[in-house]
Amino acid sequence: MRISERVDNAIRFMAELASGELAEVDGGAVKAEPIATRQGISLKYLLDITRDLKRAELIRSKRGPTGGFTLSRDASSISLAEVFRAVDGPLADVHDESLRGLSYPAPAEALPEVWMAVRGSLRRVLEEVSLTDLVSGSLHTDILSLAADYRTATEQRHPR
Repeated sequence: MRISERVDNAIRFMAELASGELAEVDGGAVKAEPIATRQGISLKYLLDITRDLKRAELIRSKRGPTGGFTLSRDASSISLAEVFRAVDGPLADVHDESLRGLSYPAPAEALPEVWMAVRGSLRRVLEEVSLTDLVSGSLHTDILSLAADYRTATEQRHPR
């Protein structure tokens, strides 16, 4: 599984909007340039990402001196999965095939079940975490547990 730079940047952009820290007035729109600078993302690339986010109706834009970007709805109702899908499509794609119709001959006949489990696991994590959770750092205990398991396994494979 590979998380694309595009998805990573889109989620960081959305987190900036959710935090409101760069808004010139409380609850106001945030310009893309300060977000791009703070997050170290090319402005041109970031503006390209905003087109996908607008098309998915996750953000709104306003032109003019008080313009910029705002979330289209409350940050607590926008999951990381929605942002992921808006810019990169399905969470786990197997060569553009529907997992329900995928089948392999033996000895790999159980592989579609594995791919379904991978997609289900990603969905469980990314749909559970909202922008509010991300910005506040209040991740659910099952998410924190998965991250801790990963750290432990990584440290065991690659001791210092």
